[in-house]
Amino acid sequence: MENLPDGFHWLSLLPPVLAIGLALMTRQVFLSLAAGIWLGFVILAGGNPAAGTFAAIDGFVDVFSDAGNTRIIIFTLVVGALIALIQRSGGVDGFVQRLLNWLDGLSVKANSKGQRKIVELLAVITGVFLFIESNISILTVGTVYRPVFDKLGIPREKLAYITDSTASPSCILIPFNAWGAFITGLIAAQGLANPFGVLLSATVVNFYPILVFAILIFVILSGKDIGEMKRAEQRSAQTGALVRQGAQVMMADGASGVDIKSGVKPQARFMLLPIMAMVILMPSFLIMTGQGETFLARLQGGSGSKSVLYATSFAVLFAMILYKIFGVLKIRESFEQSLLGMAAMVPLAILMVLAFALGALCRELGTGQYVADVASQFINPALVPAMIFLVACFVAFSTGTSWGTFAIMIAIAIPLAQSMDANISLAIAASLGGGIFGDHCSPTSDTSIITSMATANDHIDHIRTQIPYALIGGGVTTVLYLILGVLGV
Repeated sequence: MENLPDGFHWLSLLPPVLAIGLALMTRQVFLSLAAGIWLGFVILAGGNPAAGTFAAIDGFVDVFSDAGNTRIIIFTLVVGALIALIQRSGGVDGFVQRLLNWLDGLSVKANSKGQRKIVELLAVITGVFLFIESNISILTVGTVYRPVFDKLGIPREKLAYITDSTASPSCILIPFNAWGAFITGLIAAQGLANPFGVLLSATVVNFYPILVFAILIFVILSGKDIGEMKRAEQRSAQTGALVRQGAQVMMADGASGVDIKSGVKPQARFMLLPIMAMVILMPSFLIMTGQGETFLARLQGGSGSKSVLYATSFAVLFAMILYKIFGVLKIRESFEQSLLGMAAMVPLAILMVLAFALGALCRELGTGQYVADVASQFINPALVPAMIFLVACFVAFSTGTSWGTFAIMIAIAIPLAQSMDANISLAIAASLGGGIFGDHCSPTSDTSIITSMATANDHIDHIRTQIPYALIGGGVTTVLYLILGVLGV
């Protein structure tokens, strides 16, 4: 906090507060983050708007002076290329068709409860397998399983619940994707060594998404529902109506954002092989970039930003060669499609730049240190994880964005935990879990909206039926963080 004069350290709160406030009012995360960053640099410039504006521009440029930040931003673009390639090659369509053929065989006995459980569990497995990107998971599960669920008389609200509950949680718990890269960059921006290892340790105590899966599996296996979902199940069983009377059904046009190449026969292997290559290469590169005498030590000490970039880049190269060998896409076509996929990821890359810049700014202003100094006078360190989780839930619910919540909360949570001698992994996990909670409960969440479209469901009905399960998971998560905080874990 040496950058601010004595008595004015409270000014360090204004940038994140402005970012949160604007995000709550406008739900425009890009604008909110940019405004908070600009205000922060104006404060550092002694209140001079012109000097602060120039400094803010330099601050965005300085993001790329960190090699880790740059690698993560490039990774985001490269993963967009991989997604576009597997869609263009017919890999996604082939995977969808393979599932549909198998599901047709499973759902011959439409009235069998056992067949219903198998189909619902298979939908969960599919959503988890597509951890590479949340929207692909949502669109694939929603559109593929919708006709099968309809045939079995399962209400659309249940399909939406399963679809939404497997997308973001799987992406956050299996961080070998853009989610993991983004969060790794946020952690690295706070000056922590081995940020990917820190993320993995936080994943173990990221209770909310873990509980989401636990509750979901219990509901499927037991057949027990609560609240609006129970009424939806009763409606479907008694009247056969898959949606509520008067529901405003949303509809998605397809399972992917890129059309399959004309004349290409869809094959599941065109999606499975590149993704498998990326998943296998990720730990391999962690070991290669790490140091230590044992494989485990090298795996834990490896560079996450390097590994995800290397693994995804090689997966893209592997996909190009694969498609060339099988005559699906020429090398030139693959490069052109890769550029289109990268272009689709530019908004996320910009969000990363803004988030990294805000994190560096808060560190320069000493925001986390000031919050910790003030909070330590009123808050027991044992309450820090639970408090961070609840605040993150509120921010995510109000703004409808998990990534924006991560960017805002991690920049505050890590310094707060450090200064109050709280568990950093718990603080990070609480920030991430709160962001996912908001994703599930906010009617303005993009993932919830896309889920309603993919499952052809009424959007408000989806939110109303999912909230009770989310509240149970959120309540248990809060208690667990309180217990661990009190125990000093």
